[in-house]
Amino acid sequence: DKREGIGVCGWILVSLSFLLVLITFPISIWACMKVIREYERAVVFRLGRILSKKAKGAGIILILPCTDTFIKVDLRMVACKIPPQEILSKDGVTARVDGVVCYRIYSAVSAVANVSDVHSATLLLAQTTLRNILGKQSLAQLLAGREEIGRNIQAILNSTTEQWGVKVARVEIKDVRIPVAMQRAMAAEAEAARETRAKVRPTAMSIPKHLFP
Repeated sequence: DKREGIGVCGWILVSLSFLLVLITFPISIWACMKVIREYERAVVFRLGRILSKKAKGAGIILILPCTDTFIKVDLRMVACKIPPQEILSKDGVTARVDGVVCYRIYSAVSAVANVSDVHSATLLLAQTTLRNILGKQSLAQLLAGREEIGRNIQAILNSTTEQWGVKVARVEIKDVRIPVAMQRAMAAEAEAARETRAKVRPTAMSIPKHLFP
């Protein structure tokens, strides 16, 4: 307790809490015992300070009445949908892009102590990073390089979420929606390219073989 800096008053309160547990034993043991599942960790606060500077669990942990509180943290992988974002590409095309970000908490203490709501913060950061990265890409790059863009977003997210105790495992660009007029123009361009290739192919095949060396 001295190492954690709770002071003399804190030490007295903890001693009284221990005494209360002993006096009311064995009834008090049911209130003090908490079960932490395999995929969970508990961050225990004693008089406002994180106990031992590390998370507890999995298994049974003991919580002192009056002086201790705890927060459970889920360490399982979370797959979160990034809502559609309105972006303006490098070549001036407006598009709506959505995606999926997969992440997990690897440090329960950092997730509790360094950010108020780690899940909300990670999602908001993913949205902002998605808009910033896609705004630097042309429409052709966006449509053809989704995997590379996802890896770039993942690297940027990890550089920030590391201090929150969060590891981003994957970022996927799910859907890219462009204006109907742009879709028609692209379809017409693709059709014209196909017709051009269809006209060139028979002409090349009709050249007599004896003209080739």
